[in-house]
Amino acid sequence: MHARVGDRLVVEGRTVSMHRREAEVLEVRGADGGPPYLVRWEDGHESLAFPGPDAHVVPAPT
Repeated sequence: MHARVGDRLVVEGRTVSMHRREAEVLEVRGADGGPPYLVRWEDGHESLAFPGPDAHVVPAPT
């Protein structure tokens, strides 16, 4: 997985009761665009994300 600042991190719900979550990538801390990522979630809180197999990156519009 590779991301750049401004991209969107999307984490799909693994079950029906889990909702899809999206966050904006604020900082890339891994080598060559890899995780971990500092992200801001839709509710405004920020966290360090180590995305799993249920996540993907949506590139920011250019």
